[in-house]
Amino acid sequence: MTTPYWPETAAVALDDWGASATATEGNPHMSGKVLSVNPDGSSECGVWSCTPGTRAITIPSDEFCYFLGGKGVYVHENGEEIPVSAGAAVFFPAGWTGTSIITETLTKAFMSRGD
Repeated sequence: MTTPYWPETAAVALDDWGASATATEGNPHMSGKVLSVNPDGSSECGVWSCTPGTRAITIPSDEFCYFLGGKGVYVHENGEEIPVSAGAAVFFPAGWTGTSIITETLTKAFMSRGD
């Protein structure tokens, strides 16, 4: 088995993942690249990026995020605000629901796992 890795994550060409279907303001557009996914689909990791805008979001599975660049804030439906920028780390539990407000193109490394 070969261990998946990127020697220079910033140099990885991201794939176009399209415009956000849940945009509420602006035209946030996503891109990313999956580094690895378990054969059974139980987890995956990679890099994700999104241009400025506001989106309604529900995170379907546990997700750990380490933000590589950009700026934004996640606002939980209970009003809790989580500001993010380069260096921030956040764990979103499955079912986390709220709003993503991106003010500068936001890029993160992520690891998500299902049940």
